[in-house]
Amino acid sequence: MNPITGNVSIDAQNIMPIIKKWLYSDKDIFIREVVSNACDAITKLRMADFSAASGCSVRVEVDKAAKELRFIDDGVGMTEEEVKTNINQVAFSGAKSFLEEYAKDGEAENSGIIGHFGLGFYSVFMVADKVSIDTLSFREGAQAVRWESEDGMAFTMSEGSRTSRGTTITLHICEAEEEFLDLWRVREVLERYCSFMAVPIYLDEIKEEEAVVTGEGEEKAEEEKPLLKPINETQPLYAKAPQDCTDEEYKEFFRKTFHEFEDPLFWIHLNVDYPFKLKGILYFPRIKEQFGGMEGQIKLYSGQVFVADNIKEVIPEFLMLLKGVIDCADFPLNVSRSFLQNDGYVRRISTHITKKVADKLTGMFKTEREAYEGFWPDIHPFIKYGVMRDEKFAERMKACLLLRTTEGKFLTLEEYRERNGEKAPGKVVYTSDAARQDAAIRLFTERGVDVAVLDQAIDVNFTSYMEYSAGENPVKFCRVDAELDSLTAEEEAEALDNDKLTAIVREAAGDEALDVQVKPLVNDSIPLMLIEDEQTRRFNDMGRIYGRAEFAMPAKYSVVLNSRSQTVRSLAAREKDERSVLLARQLYDLAELSRQPLEAEKMTEFIRRSMEIVEMAAKL
Repeated sequence: MNPITGNVSIDAQNIMPIIKKWLYSDKDIFIREVVSNACDAITKLRMADFSAASGCSVRVEVDKAAKELRFIDDGVGMTEEEVKTNINQVAFSGAKSFLEEYAKDGEAENSGIIGHFGLGFYSVFMVADKVSIDTLSFREGAQAVRWESEDGMAFTMSEGSRTSRGTTITLHICEAEEEFLDLWRVREVLERYCSFMAVPIYLDEIKEEEAVVTGEGEEKAEEEKPLLKPINETQPLYAKAPQDCTDEEYKEFFRKTFHEFEDPLFWIHLNVDYPFKLKGILYFPRIKEQFGGMEGQIKLYSGQVFVADNIKEVIPEFLMLLKGVIDCADFPLNVSRSFLQNDGYVRRISTHITKKVADKLTGMFKTEREAYEGFWPDIHPFIKYGVMRDEKFAERMKACLLLRTTEGKFLTLEEYRERNGEKAPGKVVYTSDAARQDAAIRLFTERGVDVAVLDQAIDVNFTSYMEYSAGENPVKFCRVDAELDSLTAEEEAEALDNDKLTAIVREAAGDEALDVQVKPLVNDSIPLMLIEDEQTRRFNDMGRIYGRAEFAMPAKYSVVLNSRSQTVRSLAAREKDERSVLLARQLYDLAELSRQPLEAEKMTEFIRRSMEIVEMAAKL
C-alpha cells in the first residue's frame, strides 16, 4: 500500500460522544476500553471461524524501559479499509456492522461483542503522547497495516510488518502518566475492570535485560520465565445457571471478588432472560453493629465488562448495603447518570431486583423460619432501611418484620400483639439499652410483658415508621422508661402525704415545676422512676443522629414515686429536712443512672453524696 496521511474525520452527529469520552472521570478507563476492543476482535474471529479462535487471548505488556504499554490480541485484525472506517472515523462502531453481517447465521444475539471500537480506542490519548496500531486481518490475502498518531487527530498509515493475525496497540506513555508503567498499577486496573471478560487476559512485564544484546550482536538468551496465569475468570459464577453452582463456589466467589474473609449469610442468584437479560449474585453480609458506617458494594457489569460501583438508578439504595455483581449486557460502557435516570428499562430492572430480594426473604420466612430468625440479628438493619425507603419492598416484607425480645424470642408485630394485648394493649414496649435499662425491663418481664430490643441507630426512625404505617390497627412504641400504665398495680397502696413528697422531690431536683406523681407500681423494689416523654426523646435522638443537636427540645420528665416501696413510705413519714432532700436527690440520681450516664459534675456530686450517706449509715 502507498503511505497516506490525513486527519481523523468527525461527523456532526458524533460530536457529543466525543465530549463524553473526554469527560471520563477516571483516566485508567482507557485500559478497559482497549482490552474490550481486543476481546471483541477475538469474539468476532470466533463467530467467523470458530476453530481458528481456539486458544486466543489478550496480552498486556508493560515495558518500563521503553515507556510503552502494549495490548496484543490474535483476533480478526483489520484490513486497510477497516482501519480507515473504525479508527479514522471517531465513534464509528465496527461492532454494529460486523453483527449485521453475521446476523444471517443467527449468532448475533449471543455474540458477546462489546462494540464501540472507535470511541473507546481514542481514550488512550488521555495518557499517551504517541500511539501506534499494527494489525493484520484474518481475511485471506490481507496485508499488514500500521497506523500512528501523536494527538488522536493527525495520523499516518503505512504498510505494516506484522506477520500473524491480530492487532498490537502500542502506547508511548507521556511523562505525566508514568504510573501506568508500574506493573502493580496496571494489574489493579485490569482486575477492577476486566476480571470477568470472556477472553483470557495475560499481564507481562518486559524486563530491561530482555532487550539487551551481546557484543557479537546476538540476542542474549532470555531466562526461562514462569508460565503466566490469566488475570481474569472467563466464566464467572454469576454467568452460570444456579443449579450448576455449589454453596462452596458461591462462598469462594464472594471471598475472592470482595476480598472478604468471613462467609456471607446467604445469597440470591439472578438469572433472567425475559423481559430483559440480567445475571448476577447478591450477597447478604453480616451487618450487625457496623450498619451506621457500613458500605456495601454492588459491581455493575455490561457483557462481563466492569462499568461502575453502586449506581443507585440500577440498584435500589437500600440494596447497596449488600455486596454483589449485576451484569446487564444492554448497558453502555460509558453509562451516564442522565441515561439511567431517564431510562424505563433501567427502572424495570431495579424493580425486578427489589422483587427478587423480597421473594427470597419472604420465602425463607415462610419455609425456613428458624434460619430466618437466625439471620435476623445481622440483616434487620438492611430490611428496616429497605421498608422505609421502598414502598413496594415494604408491602412485600411487612408480615416478615420481626421484633427480638430480651428473652431471645422473635415475634412479628401481630404475634407480639397476640401475646401482650391484654397487659400492654395497643403498645410495643421496647428497650434501647438492655444492660442499662435492666431494672425497668424487669418490671415488664415479671408481669409477662415481652420487651423488644430496638438498640440500633436506625430504630429511632423505624419505630416512628411502624406507627404511622400501621393503618387501621394502630400501634404505639413505648420505651421502658416512657411507659407507666402497664406498671401500675391494681390494688391501691395506703395513702401517703403526696404534697410533702412532691415538695421534697422538687427541692431535690431543683425544679419547682417538676411533674411528680405518686402511684402504686407492680414491683415494690423500685422506689422512684423517671418517665421521659417518648416523642420529645425521639425528636432529640434524631437530631443527634443527623447532627442537628442545636435544635433539641427541652427534655420532658415525670418523676413517679412508688407508693408500695418501703423507702418511699419511710421518706413520706419523715419531716421535710436536709436529710430527706438528700435521700430524695440520691434516689433521683439512681433513677437517672438506670437510663444514661451522669454528666461529669453530676457524677462527682453523686459519688460525694454516696459517701456522705454511707457515713450516716455507719453511725446508726
